[in-house]
Amino acid sequence: MSLELYSRRKLLRLGTATFATLSTAGCLNGQSSSAQTVTMPGDLRFEPKTATIEPGETVTWTNESDIDHTVTAYEDEIPDEAAYFASGDFESEGAVRNRVTEGLIAPGENYEHTFEEPGTYGYFCIPHESSEMVGTVRVR
Repeated sequence: MSLELYSRRKLLRLGTATFATLSTAGCLNGQSSSAQTVTMPGDLRFEPKTATIEPGETVTWTNESDIDHTVTAYEDEIPDEAAYFASGDFESEGAVRNRVTEGLIAPGENYEHTFEEPGTYGYFCIPHESSEMVGTVRVR
């Protein structure tokens, strides 16, 4: 075997190993935009009831049930400096309550919110608030 052929094979092997290592590292370190997924199963609850994330991370709520839900922050249960959040992208709890249908998350649909400020955020589903469909996001 010539030295040139041997060097090409060695180079190819090294290149493939390096590519595989970089690809794997990218998969392990490159998280998706969602740091936590909260599901809404068919029994009128958020799962998990409490999601814990870091500042700048995103929570994705996924409606796995066969009925509509909302994700609506309790205005008095979020940090003072935090942005209000609700499916339908409302700016206040009062606005959401006045136009509930605009914030409904249909079965199979998602809602995402990125939390920038540390603290505890209480939220609920408007149509099922009386059934205690409530949850919490803790941002460390």
